[in-house]
Amino acid sequence: MAFSGGFMEKAKPYFAMIALQFGYAGMNVLTKVSLNGGMSHYVLVVYRHAFATVAIAPFALILERKVRPKMTWSIFFQIFVLALLGPVIDQNFYYVGLKYTGPTFACAMSNILPAMTFVMAVIFRMEKIELTKVRCQAKIFGTVVTVAGAMLMTLYKGPLMHLAWTRHSQAGGGGEPPAVVDPTGKEWFLGSLFVIIATLAWASLFILQTHTIKQYTAQLSLTTLICLVGTIQAIVVTFVMERRPSVWTIGFDMNLLAAAYAGIVTSSIAYYVQGLVIKKTGPVFASAFSPLMMIIVAVMGSFILSEKIYLGAVLGAVVIVVGLYAVLWGKHKETQEKEATPLPVATNGHGATNTEMIGAAGARNDRDATGPTKPASNGRGGGSASAV
Repeated sequence: MAFSGGFMEKAKPYFAMIALQFGYAGMNVLTKVSLNGGMSHYVLVVYRHAFATVAIAPFALILERKVRPKMTWSIFFQIFVLALLGPVIDQNFYYVGLKYTGPTFACAMSNILPAMTFVMAVIFRMEKIELTKVRCQAKIFGTVVTVAGAMLMTLYKGPLMHLAWTRHSQAGGGGEPPAVVDPTGKEWFLGSLFVIIATLAWASLFILQTHTIKQYTAQLSLTTLICLVGTIQAIVVTFVMERRPSVWTIGFDMNLLAAAYAGIVTSSIAYYVQGLVIKKTGPVFASAFSPLMMIIVAVMGSFILSEKIYLGAVLGAVVIVVGLYAVLWGKHKETQEKEATPLPVATNGHGATNTEMIGAAGARNDRDATGPTKPASNGRGGGSASAV
């Protein structure tokens, strides 16, 4: 039972991030349908975070009323920037890129996120590069391979893959759908640029959120404030960019479903779970799962939207998975090293009551010391986050 409990505790971040990618994939499909129907992406961002705020605020008010840290101007400024990076810049630019290019291309481009996050983490000294360490080599190799897979999926189309369900939809669908954008046109280039800007904002959010969580430890309250401030910022942006009052009209249709799903699942729940994972494992680990979203979107798109899957997409997905697991292997080895390395502390000769160790090294010292033992922390605190 102890082994099972320990395994589940270590596996929680993996399960959480995989579940988040399914949530993000569903958002991409619903959002694409809504945007194709004519909904303004500015308005979609507003409604999305309004739903998110309403969904998670009651839990924050009730569950964290006694543990909520004091709000300072420094923390509020960080929350303001987080809301600007996530709800406003990331999502608006990503939606425009998604509309100008397409879901496959946008998701593939977004997979430069691990590389951007890794580089930014190194710049801000949250990630140490030790080229002599195999684990560090694996993380660098995995990041490069992940980006290469995304580029392969983007630049190499290849022959059409004839899948059973797509063959059925093509047989009953009639003619070829008209092209929405010119692959060599200005809109395609701008869409690519917008997705890159959105991804850079997303990586910046990962980095800043790692710092903010250490100061404002109330996760639900932090999520609520980010969504609330993001909603207000998005309203201001929408009034500037959209002059027609009719764009705010929404009924019981796909637009409402897209906004509610995106707000409740991929904003409120995702922000909260993402914050917990970042606090435990660091931003590089959290961002390394983003390539999975592209694979899930490709499968869901082929079922729901009858999206065609080409050989280049399949090959790119395989390469991305290889890079993903190289990064995760390197991160796993790094965690093992941290758990097996004792913390430098002073001893007073009175046993283990004043000695803290991590992992197996701590357990050995506790057994050898006199006096009562103190359980070691196996990554449940901030140790993993402090070093990414």
